[in-house]
Amino acid sequence: MTDTAPLPPSKVLVVDDNLQNLELLEAYLEELPGVTTLRATNGMQALERVAVDKPDLILLDIMMPKMSGFEVCKKIKSDPATKDIPIIMVTALHEVGDVERGVEVGTNDFLTKPVNRMDLLSRVRSLLRVRHAGASPDALDDPAMPGGALS
Repeated sequence: MTDTAPLPPSKVLVVDDNLQNLELLEAYLEELPGVTTLRATNGMQALERVAVDKPDLILLDIMMPKMSGFEVCKKIKSDPATKDIPIIMVTALHEVGDVERGVEVGTNDFLTKPVNRMDLLSRVRSLLRVRHAGASPDALDDPAMPGGALS
């Protein structure tokens, strides 16, 4: 069953230092009515966009020069004003340690490159619904929450 109910107007920040990856993710997100994409090409720019534009969700590459996605995620999640913004890390990394590190810094989900379009859209839809419902994105880990760990 596909989830076709419209989403509330939402801003998704896409962060990647690779222009082709940015454009691909933005093209996929165009399929979600009501979703506006914002872009950043490095960690510092991402933090600036978060402060100014207050996105509803962030798609964050891990491997970037100067400031990694791990560092960006940690800064966002440590700020009370931004800690509830859901973050999906998009990565080519496959090591268990990388997933553990992502969880430690507060990411809400992972997608592995090359990104599967349906996986991306499904996860973005789900986290945006939680965000707009006023729940913390961490509620998805709650077995009692619909869509939670035991659903």
